[in-house]
Amino acid sequence: MTLPLSLAVRVEHWPIAGSFTISRGAKTEAVVVVAELSDSRHRGRGECVPYARYDETVASVAAALEKAAGKLALGLDRSGLQREMRPGAARNALDCAFWDLEAKRAGRPVHELAGLEAPKPLITAYTISIGAPQTMANAARAAASRPLLKIKLGGAQGDSERIDAVRAAAPQSELIVDANEGWTAGNLAENLAACASAGVTLIEQPLPADNDAALATIQRPIAICADESVHDRATLRALVGRYDAVNIKLDKTGGLTEALAMAEEASRLGLQIMTGCMVATSLAMAPAALVAQRAKVVDLDGPLLLAKDRPDGLRYDGSLVHPATPALWG
Repeated sequence: MTLPLSLAVRVEHWPIAGSFTISRGAKTEAVVVVAELSDSRHRGRGECVPYARYDETVASVAAALEKAAGKLALGLDRSGLQREMRPGAARNALDCAFWDLEAKRAGRPVHELAGLEAPKPLITAYTISIGAPQTMANAARAAASRPLLKIKLGGAQGDSERIDAVRAAAPQSELIVDANEGWTAGNLAENLAACASAGVTLIEQPLPADNDAALATIQRPIAICADESVHDRATLRALVGRYDAVNIKLDKTGGLTEALAMAEEASRLGLQIMTGCMVATSLAMAPAALVAQRAKVVDLDGPLLLAKDRPDGLRYDGSLVHPATPALWG
């Protein structure tokens, strides 16, 4: 007999170590929404981060989850969830909670239930926030032993100086750049040239998602990765010819279910895969780490940017992130 499910929704605040700054602004804490499914015997959890860039608020995400709670008694399951809720943070939290609950019920890890190989440790990028060139250089120098640094750019001016300063401070690290839609068609070529000179290997979302046509007509000396321009499978095909890679984030796809399907479709279309995250705890990283097993670039450093992580969080050995234990998720 299938036991009825109940859903608890919590909002949690996790202080960031210092601050996290991108082209759209800065924040000093990660506000996450946790969905917890229970059948009175087993519990499954999922975590999401509402994102204002996609018109999400903590209140709207919590309300969407509460609305879904009323449909659990009517038999809503993970498959039905994909039709019931639109892609986004709320569906991500509930989808991942379903996966976790299914694993607990079956006594088998999520990767087995999904038909995947056992996950292995991965090298993750470590993010350097945008700031004055010297400030960024100081941060990069402190992280120069890490093999992969993700550099936040997207200022109205000065990005050439920023990336030059970072390269000088971390000469051995591989650099990738995230402009967060902060460049324009007018300064695109100049910024791409500066990044190429600094040995950058990938650039995320240089232009606004609704104004990125120039990427199809200019020479791209560095692989360009879609972030804000890509959400789920339905948005993939339009990217071919403009982008070389896609950043799959569970808060955009609406959970692990769609993210796994999206990774398959992206590969079929010849797009490289990057797996990214919001600033959040290990509970949000654990399911993303399964998608990251087939990614060319992994950016799951959210917990490293927090003042502290939740109990039973992922183990990070420098930039090497290990798979989740059952005590955390899956």
